[in-house]
Amino acid sequence: MKFNHLGIPTTEHFEGEIDLPQLHVTVSDHQDNPYGIQWMRYWEDAPVPDLVKTVPHVGFEVDDLDVAIARQDVLIEPNSPSPGVRVAFIQVRGAPVELLEIDHQIRPDL
Repeated sequence: MKFNHLGIPTTEHFEGEIDLPQLHVTVSDHQDNPYGIQWMRYWEDAPVPDLVKTVPHVGFEVDDLDVAIARQDVLIEPNSPSPGVRVAFIQVRGAPVELLEIDHQIRPDL
């Protein structure tokens, strides 16, 4: 695993908002700051657990998402927020953790 970002939920608007309508969330680019912080504003109808909507999470890049989530407490099943990226959320001791599988051939920018 490799650190990717820190996701912080907010209810406020922020600079550089990126809407992800398929996931009902607005995010910032975690690469626009040296600390990998990503702001996340979940839409009222976002189909995600309250834990993810309200508690900051850490995101780690993994080589194989399916292997990484095996035998874990999965909060959000694997999905693709953008081309070349698959993510899932698990719960670790009451905290949300995002795991990301990135195809760097498709996404050399990440």
